Order: sequence, then C-alpha cells, then structure tokens
Amino acid sequence: MPTKKITKRWLYNSFLLILVFLSAIIIAFSLAIRNYYYNSVLTIMRNTATLQNASLVNYAEDNTVDFSSSVRKMVEDFDEKDRMELMAIDKNGTVIITSSGFSPSEALSMPDYSSALNSSTRDSSYFDTLNGETVLAYTLLAPEMDDSDLSALRYVVSLTAVKQQIYLLIAAAGIVGAAIIFFVILSSSYFINSIINPIDEVRKIALKISKGDFSAHLNKTTDDEIGELCDAINAMALELQENEKMKNDFISSVSHELRTPLTAIKGWAETLMDDSVDRETTKKGIGVIIKESERLSGMVEELLDFSRLQSGRLKLTLTKIDLVAELSDAVLMFTERARQEQIRLIYDEPMDILPIMGDANRLRQVFVNILDNALKYSDAGDTVTVLVQNSESKATILIRDTGIGIASEDLPKIKTRFYKANATRRGSGIGLAVADEIVSMHGGTLTLDSKEGVGTTVSITLPLSI
Repeated sequence: MPTKKITKRWLYNSFLLILVFLSAIIIAFSLAIRNYYYNSVLTIMRNTATLQNASLVNYAEDNTVDFSSSVRKMVEDFDEKDRMELMAIDKNGTVIITSSGFSPSEALSMPDYSSALNSSTRDSSYFDTLNGETVLAYTLLAPEMDDSDLSALRYVVSLTAVKQQIYLLIAAAGIVGAAIIFFVILSSSYFINSIINPIDEVRKIALKISKGDFSAHLNKTTDDEIGELCDAINAMALELQENEKMKNDFISSVSHELRTPLTAIKGWAETLMDDSVDRETTKKGIGVIIKESERLSGMVEELLDFSRLQSGRLKLTLTKIDLVAELSDAVLMFTERARQEQIRLIYDEPMDILPIMGDANRLRQVFVNILDNALKYSDAGDTVTVLVQNSESKATILIRDTGIGIASEDLPKIKTRFYKANATRRGSGIGLAVADEIVSMHGGTLTLDSKEGVGTTVSITLPLSI
C-alpha cells in the first residue's frame, strides 16, 4: 500500500523538519524573553543603585549630617522596598542594615560582593535561590569613606513574578506552535489524502490491466499531475486494448491463412494416395502442394522476420548493390501472377545504375511485400505501376495501384504490427511493419498515400551511395 510509505516519507522529510524548526523557534523565543526580562530587572536595579550612590555622595559631602545615620535612614526608608530589598554591606562583607529589617542568614554565601571588589566597574550581579525562591542580586560599591564601615549596597529582587510572566509567554508560544503543528497536520493530511486516494485508484486499475482487463478506466478528477497520470493510464489501457484486439485478429487471420494451404495439401495428398488417379491429376495435385508449401514457407519466414524484429535480432548484411536490379527481380517475380489475375503491371526499367549500401535479400523482401499487397488489394482490370525517381543523394521507388484503397481512419495505423485494414483479403498484417523497419534500418523512409476506392501509392526513399 502507498499510504504507509508516503506518510512515512512526509513524517521524515516534512513534518519532522517543521517540528524541529518550530521547537528551535520556541526555544530561541524562550531564551530571548528570559534574557529580556532579566536584563530589564537588572537595568532597573542598576539605575536605582546609581541614584542611591549619588545620595551617598551627597551625605559624605554634607558636614551637617551624620553619614552613618543618613545611610541607615536611607536603607530603612528605601522607596522601592516593596519591589526589592536593599542591604548595606560593611568592609568585611557583612550585611549591617536591610530595608526589610531582617538580616540574611550567615550561612548564606553570596559571591556578588567579592566579585564587585574585583571588578573594574565596581559592581556585580548574581542569580541564586534563597529559601526556595529565585532572586537576582546586584551589588554596587559605595564611595570610599575613611570614617565609615559602609563598603557596598546590595539590591535583591525576587524573580517569582518575572518567572511566572516568562512561563506564561512561553506557554503562549507553545500553544501557537501546537496550533501551527495542528494546522500543518490537518492541511498535510488533506493534501496527502488527495494524492494517496487517486494513486490507490491508479494502483487498483493497474492491477486490473495487468490481469488483462483492458476495459478498466480511471475517472479524471483533477487537472494536475495526477490528472495527467490518469490520462496516461487510460491511454495505455486503450492502446493495450487495441493491441489485444489486433493480436487476436492476427492469430485468427494467421490460423485461417495456415489452415487454407494445409487443407489443400492434405486433400491433395489423400487424393494422390489413390492408385487410380491418372498422371495429369497427379501432376496438378503435386503443383498445388508445391504452391501451397511455398505459401506456407513464406508465411513462416514472415513470422520469423517479425520475431527477429521484435527481439532486435534482425540484422543487415550491407554491401554495395544496384537498387534497380533488385527491384527488377522483384517485379519479374509478379509478372506471371499479374497476368493470371488480369491485373496490368507497368514497369519501365531505368537504364541507370542506382548504387546503394544495402542488404539485397532484405530490400528484395520489401519490394516483394509491397508488390504482393498491391496485387492482393487490386481486382481484375486494375493497374499496378512501378516508378523509379532519383536525385543526387537519394532514390525514390513508387508502387502505385488502382485497387480498393485504404480508408482514411485506417491509414495512420496501417504500418502497425498485426493491423489489417481489410479483413476480407488474405495476409497476416505484419508484412508492412517488417518492410517499414527494414527500410528504416537502411536509413530510408516508407510512406503511404491512399484513398478508399481510388488506390494506394507506396513511396520508398533510400539514400544513394555516391
């Protein structure tokens, strides 16, 4: 079944790629959102720390105020205590004052202060989890004061609300991604089914055709590649149906053609076995047997040639020959037959020699087949004319008859194997196909021009050997 293979191919080649691409986008979006929010919080903390440090400088320069008391008051009355906690750190790294009034656990290690001491920018930030809560700490060193233990101010913000917002946005991105995946699956399923169903129908029809049901037909529903495939399958089935019909007609025709001479041979053989048969009757019977045997031999040879043609074993033995001589020999073979059938055979043998590179036996076979057809499809009183025309590079042989002709609907198929335009005349329907192939193998062309009730003209054009 094509369903599994096409679906797997889509999963591996398309869906998996889309899934990886969307996953990468969601991951990148999540990291970007996280960095954006964390950097935003850190920027706010830096700005707040800068303002607070400016206040410390003012306290240090104002001799009318007590610096330590001012620092304590600034920390305890910190305006942003609802959003972040402010801690004052002495030169030993110990928290001495907090805006919340609670000192952090002494066991808690926060490296931001030591990092700020070693930083050229005099500040440092630090992510950590305190009591199960993720926090962001930012430390900025205070102005150096000889008479004060204050060394730095630390700002600590809980990231719980920020993380919730980040998770909410990531969830929204995930929902959008899932919606895209769902839409891709839905649309792709429809698209795949639009391909699989017609292909499955094609498969079923092809199986019927393979079993000999050439009447099977596909209904074309789309004007695309699938529709073109349906047209091709239908055309193939019709062609096979016609070929099957021609093959059956050929078998029937050949069977009839073989039966007739065999019946004559058998009848005369049985007659000649009677001792009372006189000499004249015996001579006539032997003549009929010889004639019918030659007829059988010609039919068998024609079938063998066609078999060689189909298998590619029909070979030519090319030598330099006189085309006129081979044509004249073939015409001479039919002179007596034309006289007996009261058909006028006209041939004015050219005096010129027309040299070509060809197989003499095969070319004579072509002329014999065409002349045989011309006489076969002519009646008493008709005329068969053989003409030779030549130019500098090619020669054309015209064999024209005034016989029954060929119907216009049969003319395009007349050189097709097994095809017979007129079932009332003897013949297997393969002689013209063999002749056409032999002419083609010589680099020439064989064409027919015919009109029903008027006659037929066969043109054989062959290249000359100069």
